[in-house]
Amino acid sequence: MRGIQTDRIKDSIYAMGHGAVFTANDFLEIANYDAIRQALSRLADSGKIQRIIRGVYYNPAFSELLQEYEAPSPHQIALAIARKFNWNIAPSGITALNMLGLSAQVSAKWSYISDGPYNKYEFNGITVEFKRRNNREIAGMSYKTALTIQAIKALGKGKVDSVTVAKIRTKLTDKEISALLQEARSSTVWIYQIVKRICEVD
Repeated sequence: MRGIQTDRIKDSIYAMGHGAVFTANDFLEIANYDAIRQALSRLADSGKIQRIIRGVYYNPAFSELLQEYEAPSPHQIALAIARKFNWNIAPSGITALNMLGLSAQVSAKWSYISDGPYNKYEFNGITVEFKRRNNREIAGMSYKTALTIQAIKALGKGKVDSVTVAKIRTKLTDKEISALLQEARSSTVWIYQIVKRICEVD
């Protein structure tokens, strides 16, 4: 039975594709938590997957260009941790700006707001940090809405010009723009004024 469960977990990992980051919680429909944890540990020990940090694993992606395995995405690690603990998260600060293409600054710290407790994870010289925020900052918001609001906050009041507004607009689909206009109503007045400019509403 143990071998069958391990094979099913392995098949699920391969179905996720190379570059996937996951925890035991992502396979709870297959077996109980302890069995999954043991199976992932065996797969890591055998070199089938990589252990990034305790309880977080990676299905390595090979770069044909570099002829080596790529490092796991810090953002995917953050999402896997958030799924594990059932946190709502959104990139903040320079991380939000980078993900919207508003900054090319390279940072070793990936920052997220969260409705969970403060926590920090480190691997390969990279830090993924979760900062506790009031639940109203992210509750009931789609990912793109929360990301956009955090990027605006990172830029600061009076620092969002028409070029930046236009650039943000290109990163959103019509559906995401519609959601942004509705979901951002609970944000501060100056942020919502910028949101209306992004959505081209007077």
